[in-house]
Amino acid sequence: MFGKLPIPKYLAHIIYKDNAAGTTALQAGEVDVSQQFNSNVQDFWLKDNLPISTYLPDAPYGIGAVLPTAFYNMASYGLDNVVVRKAIAMAVNYDTIIANAMTNQSATFEQIPRSLMNTTPGEQALYDSTDATVKALQFAGNDIDGANKLLDDAGIKVGADGWRYLNGKKLTYVATCPNGWSDWQAAIEQVAAAGKAIHIDITTNYPEWSVYQTVFTNWPLPAGYDIFMYSPGGAGPTQPWGRINQLMNSIYGGTKNNWNGDWGNYKNPAADTLINEIPTLTDPAKIKADYTALVKIYLTDVPSFTLMYRPQSFHTVNESVWTGFPHQGDGTNPPVPPLDETDGWAIAGLYNLTLVNP
Repeated sequence: MFGKLPIPKYLAHIIYKDNAAGTTALQAGEVDVSQQFNSNVQDFWLKDNLPISTYLPDAPYGIGAVLPTAFYNMASYGLDNVVVRKAIAMAVNYDTIIANAMTNQSATFEQIPRSLMNTTPGEQALYDSTDATVKALQFAGNDIDGANKLLDDAGIKVGADGWRYLNGKKLTYVATCPNGWSDWQAAIEQVAAAGKAIHIDITTNYPEWSVYQTVFTNWPLPAGYDIFMYSPGGAGPTQPWGRINQLMNSIYGGTKNNWNGDWGNYKNPAADTLINEIPTLTDPAKIKADYTALVKIYLTDVPSFTLMYRPQSFHTVNESVWTGFPHQGDGTNPPVPPLDETDGWAIAGLYNLTLVNP
Protein backbone atom coordinates (compact mmCIF):
# COMPACT_ATOMS: atom_id res chain seq x y z
CA MET A 1 0.00 0.00 0.00
CA PHE A 2 1.29 3.50 -0.86
CA GLY A 3 4.06 1.68 -2.74
CA LYS A 4 5.62 0.33 0.45
CA LEU A 5 5.21 -2.11 3.31
CA PRO A 6 3.99 -1.13 6.79
CA ILE A 7 6.75 0.29 8.99
CA PRO A 8 6.58 -2.30 11.83
CA LYS A 9 7.35 -5.87 10.75
CA TYR A 10 5.25 -7.49 13.46
CA LEU A 11 2.27 -6.77 15.69
CA ALA A 12 2.24 -8.34 19.16
CA HIS A 13 -1.06 -8.59 21.03
CA ILE A 14 -0.69 -9.31 24.72
CA ILE A 15 -3.75 -10.28 26.77
CA TYR A 16 -3.59 -9.19 30.40
CA LYS A 17 -5.55 -10.69 33.26
CA ASP A 18 -7.37 -7.40 33.95
CA ASN A 19 -7.34 -3.67 33.25
CA ALA A 20 -4.98 -2.93 36.14
CA ALA A 21 -2.27 -5.20 34.73
CA GLY A 22 -2.70 -3.68 31.26
CA THR A 23 -2.42 -0.16 32.66
CA THR A 24 0.79 -1.02 34.51
CA ALA A 25 2.31 -2.38 31.30
CA LEU A 26 1.25 0.74 29.36
CA GLN A 27 2.88 3.00 31.93
CA ALA A 28 6.08 0.96 31.76
CA GLY A 29 6.29 1.32 27.99
CA GLU A 30 5.60 -2.39 27.41
CA VAL A 31 2.49 -1.54 25.36
CA ASP A 32 2.49 0.77 22.35
CA VAL A 33 -1.28 0.86 21.70
CA SER A 34 -3.67 0.12 24.55
CA GLN A 35 -7.17 -1.05 23.61
CA GLN A 36 -8.62 -1.14 27.09
CA PHE A 37 -10.15 1.25 29.58
CA ASN A 38 -7.42 3.06 31.51
CA SER A 39 -8.91 5.07 34.34
CA ASN A 40 -8.04 8.77 34.56
CA VAL A 41 -6.09 8.41 31.34
CA GLN A 42 -5.24 12.12 31.31
CA ASP A 43 -3.05 11.66 34.41
CA PHE A 44 -0.47 9.83 32.29
CA TRP A 45 0.53 13.07 30.59
CA LEU A 46 -0.76 15.75 32.96
CA LYS A 47 0.66 14.30 36.20
CA ASP A 48 3.17 11.61 35.25
CA ASN A 49 4.63 13.40 32.22
CA LEU A 50 4.66 10.15 30.23
CA PRO A 51 4.68 10.13 26.41
CA ILE A 52 1.12 8.75 26.44
CA SER A 53 -1.82 10.28 24.59
CA THR A 54 -5.30 9.53 23.29
CA TYR A 55 -6.98 10.08 19.92
CA LEU A 56 -8.82 13.16 21.22
CA PRO A 57 -6.67 15.52 23.33
CA ASP A 58 -9.50 16.38 25.73
CA ALA A 59 -12.41 14.55 27.36
CA PRO A 60 -13.98 12.21 26.37
CA TYR A 61 -10.58 11.27 24.77
CA GLY A 62 -12.19 8.82 22.33
CA ILE A 63 -15.13 8.71 19.92
CA GLY A 64 -18.25 7.34 21.66
CA ALA A 65 -19.32 4.84 19.05
CA VAL A 66 -20.41 2.00 21.36
CA LEU A 67 -23.31 1.85 23.82
CA PRO A 68 -22.61 -0.57 26.71
CA THR A 69 -26.11 -1.60 27.68
CA ALA A 70 -27.89 -3.20 30.62
CA PHE A 71 -30.35 -5.79 29.31
CA TYR A 72 -33.39 -6.96 31.23
CA ASN A 73 -34.22 -10.65 31.37
CA MET A 74 -37.91 -10.54 30.50
CA ALA A 75 -38.45 -13.90 32.19
CA SER A 76 -37.35 -12.58 35.60
CA TYR A 77 -40.29 -11.87 37.87
CA GLY A 78 -41.41 -8.26 37.57
CA LEU A 79 -39.12 -7.33 34.70
CA ASP A 80 -41.91 -8.05 32.24
CA ASN A 81 -43.53 -4.97 33.82
CA VAL A 82 -42.50 -1.79 32.01
CA VAL A 83 -42.96 0.31 35.16
CA VAL A 84 -40.29 -1.70 36.99
CA ARG A 85 -37.92 -1.56 34.02
CA LYS A 86 -38.35 2.16 33.53
CA ALA A 87 -38.08 2.99 37.24
CA ILE A 88 -34.73 1.23 37.58
CA ALA A 89 -33.38 2.89 34.45
CA MET A 90 -34.60 6.35 35.56
CA ALA A 91 -33.00 5.97 38.98
CA VAL A 92 -29.47 5.09 37.84
CA ASN A 93 -26.97 7.90 38.36
CA TYR A 94 -25.35 8.03 34.92
CA ASP A 95 -23.29 11.10 35.80
CA THR A 96 -21.59 9.07 38.53
CA ILE A 97 -20.95 6.24 36.05
CA ILE A 98 -19.41 8.66 33.58
CA ALA A 99 -17.36 10.50 36.22
CA ASN A 100 -16.21 7.45 38.19
CA ALA A 101 -16.63 4.30 36.12
CA MET A 102 -15.56 6.02 32.89
CA THR A 103 -13.45 8.80 34.50
CA ASN A 104 -15.10 11.19 32.04
CA GLN A 105 -14.15 9.13 28.99
CA SER A 106 -17.77 9.36 27.87
CA ALA A 107 -20.14 12.11 26.83
CA THR A 108 -22.95 12.64 29.35
CA PHE A 109 -26.62 12.07 28.60
CA GLU A 110 -27.12 15.79 29.00
CA GLN A 111 -24.62 16.39 26.20
CA ILE A 112 -25.92 13.56 23.98
CA PRO A 113 -29.48 12.63 25.06
CA ARG A 114 -30.20 8.91 24.97
CA SER A 115 -31.74 7.33 21.90
CA LEU A 116 -30.56 4.33 19.89
CA MET A 117 -27.71 6.24 18.27
CA ASN A 118 -24.07 6.64 19.16
CA THR A 119 -22.48 10.07 19.58
CA THR A 120 -21.28 10.54 16.00
CA PRO A 121 -22.96 13.36 14.03
CA GLY A 122 -23.92 10.97 11.22
CA GLU A 123 -26.00 8.76 13.50
CA GLN A 124 -27.44 11.63 15.53
CA ALA A 125 -28.83 13.10 12.30
CA LEU A 126 -30.78 9.93 11.55
CA TYR A 127 -33.55 10.57 14.09
CA ASP A 128 -35.55 13.65 15.00
CA SER A 129 -34.01 14.80 18.27
CA THR A 130 -36.37 17.80 18.32
CA ASP A 131 -39.51 15.65 18.43
CA ALA A 132 -41.47 16.58 21.57
CA THR A 133 -42.39 12.97 22.38
CA VAL A 134 -38.77 11.85 22.07
CA LYS A 135 -37.56 14.70 24.28
CA ALA A 136 -40.12 13.82 26.95
CA LEU A 137 -38.92 10.19 26.99
CA GLN A 138 -35.18 10.94 27.19
CA PHE A 139 -34.49 10.39 30.88
CA ALA A 140 -31.10 11.63 32.13
CA GLY A 141 -31.03 9.51 35.29
CA ASN A 142 -30.76 9.97 39.06
CA ASP A 143 -34.48 10.69 39.15
CA ILE A 144 -35.17 8.89 42.42
CA ASP A 145 -38.35 10.83 43.19
CA GLY A 146 -39.76 10.23 39.71
CA ALA A 147 -38.95 6.52 39.82
CA ASN A 148 -40.50 6.07 43.27
CA LYS A 149 -43.64 7.93 42.16
CA LEU A 150 -43.88 5.75 39.05
CA LEU A 151 -43.76 2.62 41.19
CA ASP A 152 -46.13 3.99 43.84
CA ASP A 153 -48.69 5.05 41.22
CA ALA A 154 -48.55 1.54 39.73
CA GLY A 155 -49.37 0.02 43.11
CA ILE A 156 -45.93 -1.56 43.55
CA LYS A 157 -45.70 -0.69 47.22
CA VAL A 158 -42.92 -0.83 49.81
CA GLY A 159 -43.39 -3.59 52.37
CA ALA A 160 -42.60 -3.58 56.08
CA ASP A 161 -39.09 -4.84 55.31
CA GLY A 162 -38.34 -1.76 53.16
CA TRP A 163 -38.47 -3.57 49.79
CA ARG A 164 -41.07 -3.32 47.07
CA TYR A 165 -43.54 -6.11 46.32
CA LEU A 166 -45.47 -6.84 43.14
CA ASN A 167 -48.60 -8.92 43.73
CA GLY A 168 -47.19 -10.10 47.04
CA LYS A 169 -43.76 -11.11 45.71
CA LYS A 170 -40.58 -9.22 46.56
CA LEU A 171 -38.73 -7.59 43.67
CA THR A 172 -35.18 -8.91 43.94
CA TYR A 173 -32.61 -9.14 41.14
CA VAL A 174 -28.98 -9.90 40.41
CA ALA A 175 -27.12 -7.49 38.11
CA THR A 176 -24.03 -8.88 36.43
CA CYS A 177 -21.17 -8.29 34.02
CA PRO A 178 -17.80 -9.97 33.42
CA ASN A 179 -15.23 -9.95 36.19
CA GLY A 180 -12.21 -7.71 35.65
CA TRP A 181 -14.02 -5.30 33.33
CA SER A 182 -13.61 -2.49 35.82
CA ASP A 183 -15.61 0.21 34.04
CA TRP A 184 -18.53 -2.17 33.53
CA GLN A 185 -18.38 -3.40 37.12
CA ALA A 186 -18.48 0.16 38.43
CA ALA A 187 -21.51 0.81 36.21
CA ILE A 188 -23.31 -2.28 37.51
CA GLU A 189 -22.66 -1.11 41.07
CA GLN A 190 -24.59 2.06 40.21
CA VAL A 191 -27.49 -0.05 38.93
CA ALA A 192 -27.55 -1.85 42.29
CA ALA A 193 -27.38 1.49 44.13
CA ALA A 194 -30.32 2.76 42.10
CA GLY A 195 -32.31 -0.29 43.09
CA LYS A 196 -31.68 0.36 46.77
CA ALA A 197 -32.75 3.99 46.36
CA ILE A 198 -36.15 2.92 45.01
CA HIS A 199 -36.57 -0.06 47.37
CA ILE A 200 -35.82 -2.77 44.80
CA ASP A 201 -33.28 -5.34 46.00
CA ILE A 202 -30.49 -5.53 43.39
CA THR A 203 -27.26 -7.36 44.21
CA THR A 204 -24.21 -7.81 41.98
CA ASN A 205 -22.21 -10.78 40.71
CA TYR A 206 -19.20 -10.92 38.40
CA PRO A 207 -18.55 -14.22 36.61
CA GLU A 208 -15.46 -14.71 34.47
CA TRP A 209 -15.97 -13.80 30.81
CA SER A 210 -15.25 -17.40 29.78
CA VAL A 211 -18.40 -18.41 31.68
CA TYR A 212 -20.45 -15.25 31.12
CA GLN A 213 -20.32 -15.47 27.33
CA THR A 214 -21.77 -18.98 27.35
CA VAL A 215 -24.70 -17.96 29.56
CA PHE A 216 -26.27 -14.73 28.29
CA THR A 217 -26.21 -16.10 24.72
CA ASN A 218 -28.33 -19.14 25.60
CA TRP A 219 -32.00 -18.93 26.46
CA PRO A 220 -33.49 -19.50 28.98
CA LEU A 221 -31.15 -17.53 31.21
CA PRO A 222 -30.43 -19.03 34.64
CA ALA A 223 -30.76 -17.35 38.02
CA GLY A 224 -28.26 -14.55 38.46
CA TYR A 225 -28.80 -13.01 35.02
CA ASP A 226 -31.76 -10.70 35.69
CA ILE A 227 -29.89 -7.58 34.55
CA PHE A 228 -26.76 -8.15 32.48
CA MET A 229 -24.40 -6.07 30.37
CA TYR A 230 -23.31 -6.35 26.78
CA SER A 231 -22.46 -3.93 23.97
CA PRO A 232 -24.37 -3.96 20.68
CA GLY A 233 -22.53 -2.92 17.49
CA GLY A 234 -20.55 0.30 17.27
CA ALA A 235 -19.64 2.25 14.15
CA GLY A 236 -19.91 0.66 10.72
CA PRO A 237 -21.72 0.67 7.39
CA THR A 238 -24.75 -1.19 8.79
CA GLN A 239 -25.20 1.13 11.77
CA PRO A 240 -27.34 2.24 13.46
CA TRP A 241 -29.66 -0.34 11.91
CA GLY A 242 -27.46 -3.23 13.02
CA ARG A 243 -27.39 -2.04 16.62
CA ILE A 244 -31.15 -1.53 16.74
CA ASN A 245 -31.64 -4.95 15.20
CA GLN A 246 -29.55 -6.40 18.03
CA LEU A 247 -31.36 -4.46 20.73
CA MET A 248 -34.95 -4.98 19.62
CA ASN A 249 -35.55 -7.59 16.89
CA SER A 250 -37.54 -10.41 18.48
CA ILE A 251 -36.49 -12.91 15.81
CA TYR A 252 -33.42 -13.63 17.94
CA GLY A 253 -35.13 -13.77 21.32
CA GLY A 254 -35.47 -17.05 23.16
CA THR A 255 -32.80 -18.85 21.12
CA LYS A 256 -29.56 -20.67 21.90
CA ASN A 257 -26.04 -19.96 20.67
CA ASN A 258 -27.30 -16.43 20.11
CA TRP A 259 -24.74 -13.76 19.29
CA ASN A 260 -27.24 -11.89 17.12
CA GLY A 261 -29.26 -9.91 19.66
CA ASP A 262 -32.40 -9.56 21.79
CA TRP A 263 -30.70 -11.44 24.61
CA GLY A 264 -33.41 -10.49 27.10
CA ASN A 265 -36.21 -11.88 24.87
CA TYR A 266 -38.05 -8.59 24.29
CA LYS A 267 -40.97 -8.74 21.88
CA ASN A 268 -42.71 -5.87 20.10
CA PRO A 269 -44.23 -6.53 16.65
CA ALA A 270 -44.29 -2.79 15.82
CA ALA A 271 -40.54 -2.58 16.39
CA ASP A 272 -39.96 -5.70 14.27
CA THR A 273 -41.93 -4.17 11.39
CA LEU A 274 -39.89 -0.96 11.44
CA ILE A 275 -36.58 -2.81 11.72
CA ASN A 276 -37.47 -5.03 8.78
CA GLU A 277 -38.67 -2.08 6.71
CA ILE A 278 -35.67 0.25 7.03
CA PRO A 279 -33.28 -1.75 4.78
CA THR A 280 -35.85 -1.56 1.97
CA LEU A 281 -36.14 2.25 2.07
CA THR A 282 -34.37 4.87 -0.03
CA ASP A 283 -36.25 8.03 1.01
CA PRO A 284 -34.15 9.79 3.70
CA ALA A 285 -37.24 11.37 5.26
CA LYS A 286 -38.96 8.00 5.63
CA ILE A 287 -35.81 6.42 7.04
CA LYS A 288 -35.56 9.20 9.61
CA ALA A 289 -39.23 8.82 10.50
CA ASP A 290 -38.78 5.07 11.07
CA TYR A 291 -35.69 5.57 13.21
CA THR A 292 -37.53 8.21 15.23
CA ALA A 293 -40.44 5.80 15.75
CA LEU A 294 -38.02 3.11 16.94
CA VAL A 295 -36.44 5.54 19.42
CA LYS A 296 -39.91 6.28 20.81
CA ILE A 297 -40.68 2.57 21.20
CA TYR A 298 -37.34 1.86 22.83
CA LEU A 299 -37.57 4.71 25.34
CA THR A 300 -41.19 3.84 26.12
CA ASP A 301 -40.72 0.08 26.61
CA VAL A 302 -37.17 0.24 28.06
CA PRO A 303 -36.25 -3.38 27.23
CA SER A 304 -32.66 -2.35 28.03
CA PHE A 305 -30.85 0.90 28.76
CA THR A 306 -27.53 2.39 27.78
CA LEU A 307 -25.22 3.01 30.73
CA MET A 308 -22.55 5.10 28.99
CA TYR A 309 -21.08 6.01 25.63
CA ARG A 310 -17.82 4.16 25.05
CA PRO A 311 -15.15 4.28 22.35
CA GLN A 312 -15.44 1.44 19.86
CA SER A 313 -11.74 0.94 20.52
CA PHE A 314 -9.84 2.74 23.21
CA HIS A 315 -6.81 4.16 21.43
CA THR A 316 -4.24 5.14 24.04
CA VAL A 317 -0.66 5.17 22.78
CA ASN A 318 2.73 5.20 24.45
CA GLU A 319 5.18 6.85 22.05
CA SER A 320 8.41 5.97 23.85
CA VAL A 321 9.29 3.43 21.12
CA TRP A 322 7.11 4.24 18.11
CA THR A 323 5.70 7.66 17.26
CA GLY A 324 3.33 8.99 14.60
CA PHE A 325 0.14 7.27 15.77
CA PRO A 326 -3.18 8.74 14.58
CA HIS A 327 -4.62 11.69 16.48
CA GLN A 328 -7.55 13.93 15.70
CA GLY A 329 -6.40 16.76 13.42
CA ASP A 330 -2.99 15.21 12.67
CA GLY A 331 -3.23 16.27 9.04
CA THR A 332 -3.52 12.83 7.43
CA ASN A 333 -5.89 12.80 4.46
CA PRO A 334 -8.17 10.96 4.72
CA PRO A 335 -7.93 10.83 8.52
CA VAL A 336 -6.96 7.49 10.07
CA PRO A 337 -9.59 6.37 12.61
CA PRO A 338 -8.72 5.30 16.18
CA LEU A 339 -9.05 1.55 15.63
CA ASP A 340 -5.63 0.49 16.89
CA GLU A 341 -4.10 0.19 13.42
CA THR A 342 -5.76 -3.20 12.95
CA ASP A 343 -9.22 -2.64 11.41
CA GLY A 344 -10.29 -1.17 8.10
CA TRP A 345 -8.65 2.10 7.10
CA ALA A 346 -6.95 2.22 10.51
CA ILE A 347 -4.32 -0.11 9.01
CA ALA A 348 -3.07 2.97 7.15
CA GLY A 349 -1.66 4.17 10.47
CA LEU A 350 1.01 1.47 10.29
CA TYR A 351 2.56 3.32 7.33
CA ASN A 352 2.99 6.57 9.26
CA LEU A 353 4.98 5.26 12.22
CA THR A 354 8.63 5.98 12.92
CA LEU A 355 10.99 4.71 15.61
CA VAL A 356 11.83 7.22 18.31
CA ASN A 357 15.38 5.83 18.41
CA PRO A 358 16.06 4.23 14.99
